[in-house]
Amino acid sequence: MLFSSAIFLFLFLPSFLLIYHLLPQQWRNAFLFAASLVFYAWGEGPVVLVLLLSASINFIAGRLVETGRRRGGLALSLAGSLSLLFYYKYAFFLAGSVGSLGAIMGLFKVDTTVFSAIALPIGISFYTFQGISYTLDIYWGRIRANRSFIEFGAYVAMFPHQIAGPIVRYADIAPELAQRTVTLEKFGIGAERFIIGLAKKLLLANTFAAVADTVFNANPATYPAETAWLGAVAYSLQIYFDFSGYSDMAIGLGKMVGFDFKENFNYPYSARSIQDFWRRWHISLSTWFRDYVYIPLGGNRVGRVRTYVNLFIVFFVTGLWHGASWSFIVWGLYHGAFLALERAGLSKWLGRVWPLFSHLYTLLIVLVGWVFFRADNLSSAIDYLQKMAGMGKVTQTILPLSYFTTVELGLTLLLGIIFSMPAYHFLHRLRARIEPAFVNSITPYVLSTVYIVGLFGLFIVSVMYMAANTYNPFIYFRF
Repeated sequence: MLFSSAIFLFLFLPSFLLIYHLLPQQWRNAFLFAASLVFYAWGEGPVVLVLLLSASINFIAGRLVETGRRRGGLALSLAGSLSLLFYYKYAFFLAGSVGSLGAIMGLFKVDTTVFSAIALPIGISFYTFQGISYTLDIYWGRIRANRSFIEFGAYVAMFPHQIAGPIVRYADIAPELAQRTVTLEKFGIGAERFIIGLAKKLLLANTFAAVADTVFNANPATYPAETAWLGAVAYSLQIYFDFSGYSDMAIGLGKMVGFDFKENFNYPYSARSIQDFWRRWHISLSTWFRDYVYIPLGGNRVGRVRTYVNLFIVFFVTGLWHGASWSFIVWGLYHGAFLALERAGLSKWLGRVWPLFSHLYTLLIVLVGWVFFRADNLSSAIDYLQKMAGMGKVTQTILPLSYFTTVELGLTLLLGIIFSMPAYHFLHRLRARIEPAFVNSITPYVLSTVYIVGLFGLFIVSVMYMAANTYNPFIYFRF
């Protein structure tokens, strides 16, 4: 079930919110847990048992750690959680890679058909990391283990963030799990955030997806270099508005039920270096790897060479986390290489040059990287990059740039570029500066009314787009 689907917007969500807010405080976690399992099982069926198994493993592991069996509890969490993730997400990839290597060397063959039937449970990467961070935080003495499986289960399965993040750490919401309140103002802020995220997804991301999918799925010999660049730009905007829109909806839903999830994006396309980009992109993931992988490896406190090794380990795992494919691994190592270059001195140089140049450098590196992320495989990514570089013949021009030059796409591209920058925050700050000058007039009320009406109109337009267009992909749905 997607947040941007009619069944969620007009059946599941209103029913959930009505019952949730009618229930006494002591019953809300149990209802949230049960409703989240229904949400998860809607399209997954019995695979919901994998989530319950993962939650049970980490709940028991946390109790073991706290009662003195520290190493045993930590081993159970790591082995249990990672074995589930490995089996469902990486078994087919590993079998295929080993089989290809064996065939090249003429030693053996591997039958991968048994692994190809394994269905990847939605959100397994997210709840696996949440469970591991929970046990590690107990092991390091940062938090106490939860004694209620219902409360812990509500944290793990919580549908607002469970299938696509942000990665919510138990330590950040433990007080709210025990006691939380929802004021009318907080509910309104949550609804506002949800509507903005929904509009990002339906009005912007889906439009860019249609262009990106058309170009990336076509034969490179059927379009010129400028079409390839358009496809890469469209995908860059698609993945940002798709994922940040989903994070906005998750944060908004969290507020509607009393939780304050941390921000997951901070206008990453306004970054002036790759280091800055990763401080702004998928913040919950990058900080997770920093706190639970990079720092335990020694971070930057173990000498220059080891620091570079640690960076490459982290970004190798980052790439692998996103998908069981060599193209994802190359994407991760590609970012790791530029981070290493910046740490070696490039960042100092970027800090001295014209800001527009450093910004364009970052956008170019990220844009090229997204080709590895989007392409079906490594070979396709290389072919696509060659096309962007003007290499390779066009045997039959089926997709010229003019094929895509419509008023709708032009307007969407303009809005996408504007709102991928801090334009929304600028407008909010401008409004905050203007309102005090009219404190004794009706102007603030008029502005607030216009804004609320505008949000409602944005919701209506988004729903109209949803009803008119069945094309509703979501990139991070099965990560």
